[in-house]
Amino acid sequence: MCTFRIDAVAVVLALAMGAGLARAEEPAVQASGQVAGQGPGASGSTFAPAALSLLPEDQSVYAPPVPAREDEGLNLGGVNFDINFRYLTDYVYRGVDHSEVGGAEDAPNLQFDTRLSFNLGKFPHPFIGAFVNVYNSDPISRFQEIRPYFGFTWNLRPFEFEAGNITYIFPERDNLNTGEVYVKLTFDDSWLFQTNRNLLAPYVLVAYDYDKYNGCYFEAGLRHDMVFEGTGLTVSFVGHIAYVLNNPFFITKVGGSDTGLQHYEVGVIASYSLNHLFKVANRYGNWSVEGYLYYDDKTSTDLRADTQVWGGMGIGFKY
Repeated sequence: MCTFRIDAVAVVLALAMGAGLARAEEPAVQASGQVAGQGPGASGSTFAPAALSLLPEDQSVYAPPVPAREDEGLNLGGVNFDINFRYLTDYVYRGVDHSEVGGAEDAPNLQFDTRLSFNLGKFPHPFIGAFVNVYNSDPISRFQEIRPYFGFTWNLRPFEFEAGNITYIFPERDNLNTGEVYVKLTFDDSWLFQTNRNLLAPYVLVAYDYDKYNGCYFEAGLRHDMVFEGTGLTVSFVGHIAYVLNNPFFITKVGGSDTGLQHYEVGVIASYSLNHLFKVANRYGNWSVEGYLYYDDKTSTDLRADTQVWGGMGIGFKY
């Protein structure tokens, strides 16, 4: 019996020593679970799949996806379309109320403003457009003014440059027709303040009437957009001041002044996204309803301008 037990113990010890030697001769397993000297997924790797399955899912060289903002998903093609319909109490343009020429006080004006622009990447983006003011109280022509225009914009961040030509057509009043060229420079202050949007977007505009008046119009202004995230509402505060130089259009009397500070304007624009309201994706175009409220006042009694509170409603579409 003792001999059998001793033999059994010897056998067990021998088997244990043999297994230890076998494990000592196996290739070293790397910390990642891959057998040294073998590639990923090799037949000798018994720990790699298990080790990979234990890695956190968020370990990636790529940033995690973020939800799209409401202003994303618009038409990013080579041609963009923008149209606005407005119903306003007055038509005030560059400080002058054109809707009181032979009409009633605060008679409604229906306006159409459309623009077609072409995206050429880093090159200047040409555009064409037209503005129409329909004034039912006008005693001569309901189509009081038609204003075709063309030009280009060029993003030279932190500046955006715009230049173009505007033709002013007054049906049945051909003696008022004229044309002008203009340049506009807007400073992208989001570059300065490291923000996602412009803070004040200051701009200057210079226009020269080359047809009838041979004079200049200067304008400097600001715009601040207050975006209420997740609501579809944007409230914009705008303002500008204007100066005219040798421009007879702004003369109030024969021999009067045609140079100086002419008017200032402040206003607020509220825009509500209809896409947000009806849960429509922006890839079908961006629809919005807008409200306008402005105050204009003259800065000189010697130059043509009007003191007026005016506003209205509108619908905008961008694609």
